[in-house]
Amino acid sequence: MTKIWAFIRERIHSFGPAFSGWAYVLRSQQNAWLHAVASVAVFALSAWLGIGRLEWALVIVAVAFVWIAEFLNTALEAVVDLASPNRHPLAQVGKDIGAAAVLIAAINAVVLGLLVLGPPLWARIAPLL
Repeated sequence: MTKIWAFIRERIHSFGPAFSGWAYVLRSQQNAWLHAVASVAVFALSAWLGIGRLEWALVIVAVAFVWIAEFLNTALEAVVDLASPNRHPLAQVGKDIGAAAVLIAAINAVVLGLLVLGPPLWARIAPLL
């Protein structure tokens, strides 16, 4: 039984670096706060609209995709800054491409959000107009 508890304790402790990384992104990246506000708003709107399971899955994947891109971009920026403390054109290219990945993920999320949430939202607000 001791080995099982040791295994469980080790698994719990292994989440520490992940939570540290998460906290770092929220502390250091202004755009992460925009993502957080947008995520909460999208989840609240989705709940209010009463979307189905498939729609929820699409919304969750789109939101997660944006967060993953933001986290990977932040990691890329940190590694580039470490490897190239002096400005280098290729270092800037790497950072720009990472930022572009976040932009693509965000655009994808907006388009998916319009496709999934647009029709039920319109159905709710059209009678009020």
